[in-house]
Amino acid sequence: MKYTNVILCMSIANLSAAAPVAISSNQPTTLRIISSMATRQLLTELTEQFELQSKYRIELESMGGVDAAKCVEAGGVFDVVILAASAINKLIDSGNILPNSRVDLVKSGVAMAVKEGARIFDISNEARVKQAVLAAKTIGYSTGPSGTYLTELFERWGIAEQVKERLVKTPPGVPVGSLVAKGEVELGFQQLSELLHLKGIVILGPLPADIQIMTHFSAGIPVNCNQQEAVKVLLSFLTSPTATEAKIRNGMAPL
Repeated sequence: MKYTNVILCMSIANLSAAAPVAISSNQPTTLRIISSMATRQLLTELTEQFELQSKYRIELESMGGVDAAKCVEAGGVFDVVILAASAINKLIDSGNILPNSRVDLVKSGVAMAVKEGARIFDISNEARVKQAVLAAKTIGYSTGPSGTYLTELFERWGIAEQVKERLVKTPPGVPVGSLVAKGEVELGFQQLSELLHLKGIVILGPLPADIQIMTHFSAGIPVNCNQQEAVKVLLSFLTSPTATEAKIRNGMAPL
């Protein structure tokens, strides 16, 4: 059976202090993954496939990338960490993830969305995107890499001060698209993978190529992992051609 949970950092940290549970020899080995929300849907699909063709069972726990990194730093017990490549690098530098264990999985671009039935903005080029941002009453963005990039883009356009009162930064783990669907945000920016499966929104499309930002998502093996060989089998599957179709279907591209 597969479990996909969105949980609090404190709950995960508590798990690290718990005594290990004995697993009988006829039970499959369990691998625990922590990931950002951006890859949750993709990993749910791929790990279900992996379970069907292997002797392993997967427990996937997803949350905002910032919170996931904090959980790893706090000593949460996981076998694989899947976050933006920059976050994995920081966890390697801090000694929480094994050096040279990073494996690049997918790249993901930013898309824009509005509420179903709302006015449709033309985002066919950079100038049109800028016009849409200036015209929108509220603009939603995330705490992840795409959010950081957008604030830098608004600075470069010279409109940061003009729009700052209209910006809505969602808390970690809260999809921008959910606020768009509720009408709380008129124009939302987020990873395409996080917008694709939400109801009540219309995806206007990805950012134009000249202002698009591609976030690379990577896996790393925590220093407290004692199932490294099993993890390597999993990562081999996640980077294999078998996984390509699911990556594309979930708004991402293989690396």
